[in-house]
Amino acid sequence: MREEKQIKASPNKNGWQKKPWFWPSVYAAIAVVLIGLIFSYNALMGDEEETEVVQDGTASEDSTVIETNARTENLMYPFSEEALDSLEVLQDFYDVTADAETREKALLVFNQTFSTSSGVSLSVNNEPFEVLAALSGEVTEVKLDEFTGNEIVLTHPNGMETRYSSVSDILVKQGDTVTQGQPLATTIENEWNPTAGIHLHFEVLQDGEHVNPRNFLAF
Repeated sequence: MREEKQIKASPNKNGWQKKPWFWPSVYAAIAVVLIGLIFSYNALMGDEEETEVVQDGTASEDSTVIETNARTENLMYPFSEEALDSLEVLQDFYDVTADAETREKALLVFNQTFSTSSGVSLSVNNEPFEVLAALSGEVTEVKLDEFTGNEIVLTHPNGMETRYSSVSDILVKQGDTVTQGQPLATTIENEWNPTAGIHLHFEVLQDGEHVNPRNFLAF
């Protein structure tokens, strides 16, 4: 008996057979591409965030510099120093420790009623003069009152507050930031203190308390 030979199908020489590592290689390549895209996106976003931080930091630094400079300022005259030789102090700050003559000069009279001065009233030849910011700060209030002559209130980073009353032609408004020496208004006369004529009533407050401007300025 003739032994039958088992015939095995031979592989197709012309066909393409996938290797066992083919799909893992494809997945690995896709993963590499995705990881590269993720890193590129993160790097781009990181650069933008760094730019924003630098810009914000610069603005903050500028604000800090401005505030620091304002804290180191010394109080200056609320008028041009060129007018100092012609300046007259009409009313002094009322100080209970001052001599009798100074205290008398610090009394205001209206309708036969005496009141004490919480600042100094300044005149330059009874003529209008330009009022300047004595310190850098913020305009926190502008009071319009013809009877008292209008008033501008500034607050300053060093805890001080300065007030300028008996003024007109006001150049600032509430919320404005002003620099030391910046023009604020022009002096006028008012009905509350008519004997003073055209003048500026200047007040200084430290931590909410009125203080004598002469403690800082030589009038």
